[in-house]
Amino acid sequence: MKLDFTLICSRCERETDTGGTPNVCTECGAPLLAVYPLEEIAKDFRPESLEGRRWDMWRYREVMPLAADEEPVSLGEGGTPLLSLPASAKTAGVRELLVKEEGLNPTYSFKARGMSAAVTRAVAGGAKGFVAPSAGNAADALSAYGSRAGVPVRVYMPKDTPPLVIAECRALGAQVELIDGVISDCGVKAREFAKQTGYFDVSTLREPYRVEGKKTMGYEIAEQLGWSLPDAIIYPTGGGTGIIGMWKAFAEMETLGWLEPGKRPRMYVVQSSGCAPMVRAWESGAETAEPWKDPETIAWGLRVPGAIGDFLILRAVRESGGAAVAVSDEDLLAAADELLHHGVAACPEGGATLAALYRLRADGHIGPDDKVICFNTGAWIKYVE
Repeated sequence: MKLDFTLICSRCERETDTGGTPNVCTECGAPLLAVYPLEEIAKDFRPESLEGRRWDMWRYREVMPLAADEEPVSLGEGGTPLLSLPASAKTAGVRELLVKEEGLNPTYSFKARGMSAAVTRAVAGGAKGFVAPSAGNAADALSAYGSRAGVPVRVYMPKDTPPLVIAECRALGAQVELIDGVISDCGVKAREFAKQTGYFDVSTLREPYRVEGKKTMGYEIAEQLGWSLPDAIIYPTGGGTGIIGMWKAFAEMETLGWLEPGKRPRMYVVQSSGCAPMVRAWESGAETAEPWKDPETIAWGLRVPGAIGDFLILRAVRESGGAAVAVSDEDLLAAADELLHHGVAACPEGGATLAALYRLRADGHIGPDDKVICFNTGAWIKYVE
């Protein structure tokens, strides 16, 4: 099976074999990124090549970790809508506001994209089991795609993960281990289990393909906007795979000739004031983020005290001319309620992006003529209890 890409370390640029089930760089421990021969691909892969293809993330398969004759492990992920919010745009004082509604993915979150890509490659590489730590959404996505592939799954989650998520994972056949602590504590347990059993560790950015699934959000935005991009993207950031993936996608599309160079959006990280390691690092000018002690927020997707891809997140923010901002739980819940009143069943993390827009507009980071995209990364139903 021929794979038309290479794996390059995001820090030391060492190349890694694409065979088997690669994790991080064996030289420096940094995340691996897939690099495609884009100039060659561009000869036959153009926007018009997409005509007639199914509206899901695998429509971009030429720039995905997939062999030409290979079928992905898929549940129909991707192809989510961009929803206009004129009332909130008027309130915020921006030209246009759109919400990328990722809560309509399988298992009701954006995590489906990454897990589809990761499970596809890992199964092809011989994985006999999957393990991952999760604040919730990644766990039920991995449970679903593991079940789809017929491969056993174990997930480690904090004990205070919403009961609905725990029940969903178990219903999908996963072994669920609940841990006193936060996702970093779960990560320690997951890595121990992987070493003991040979299960493949699918932790955020500890394998190279979840970011490939997430980057399709960038391709979709460009296609939905007629191969143009907004002025600003506001993204709720825990592990940061989505913002890293989209920044990668924009660079790829420039090389393919699909986007005008130099027209990428400003990327804005939003975190909870109760767990804001990326915001603190951005404000101090640091290249990496120190772990946040005693993280506390109702938005459990943002309760990530440290990210292995911190330097990649900060790089995207700074290269784009964006910023990182923290909002209170009170403000993000109020914004999520506002989204609900406009028909968007947003999770608290999605509410955080709208709360951040108001803050960024007030601070002058976002202007009145800007077209802005906020991300709702998961469905309200996950928090129903």
